[in-house]
Amino acid sequence: MNEQLARGLNALLPQTQCTRCGYPACRPYAEAMARDEVDINRCAPGGQAGVDALAALLGRTSKPLDPLFGLEAPATVALIDEEVCIGCTKCIQACPVDAIVGANKHMHTVIAAECTGCGLCIPPCPVDCIAMVATSSAPLARDQNLVRATVARRRFEERNRRLARKLDERAARRETTLRNEAPRPVPISRKAVLAAIARGKAKRAAKTGKFDGSSS
Repeated sequence: MNEQLARGLNALLPQTQCTRCGYPACRPYAEAMARDEVDINRCAPGGQAGVDALAALLGRTSKPLDPLFGLEAPATVALIDEEVCIGCTKCIQACPVDAIVGANKHMHTVIAAECTGCGLCIPPCPVDCIAMVATSSAPLARDQNLVRATVARRRFEERNRRLARKLDERAARRETTLRNEAPRPVPISRKAVLAAIARGKAKRAAKTGKFDGSSS
């Protein structure tokens, strides 16, 4: 894979991390395009202008957005009905850019300026208290999309680094616990060693019909 090309394609994507393209985040989609494994018209949040930009970078002919992966629409943000929210934290765990704040069994709130409108917080909510609300009457202009994308990519990468650190810390704690719980060898006394040697000699002597201290 051409790493430089993948980075360039990723920079053209809106960084919503919405997974609607069929990939778990924008970067994997960019890598698949760089390997010429997937079409360029799967990113609805990037709009037709985004498809055109991808085509230009790849030297391909542009094509219309594939409606199977969504339609171009105004930008949206998540809105939590705070009276219904039970503070389960499932939406916080699902948000790819840490745009939801709150604590267990406490009301959660969306930081609207940081929300990418991915909608990934809606499926895990057990009480259906989250809705996506349009922030404009028309899709964002290409330059607006790119400004939002820069911030969203930084927050997404920071979140991934934080989660990776937590995994490393958990693994280290687990390893320490296992090491501390491992059975420690019981020290063998000199008397026990001498007794074992004597038993061994007795067994060998028995096999040959001879015993130490006796005549043949």
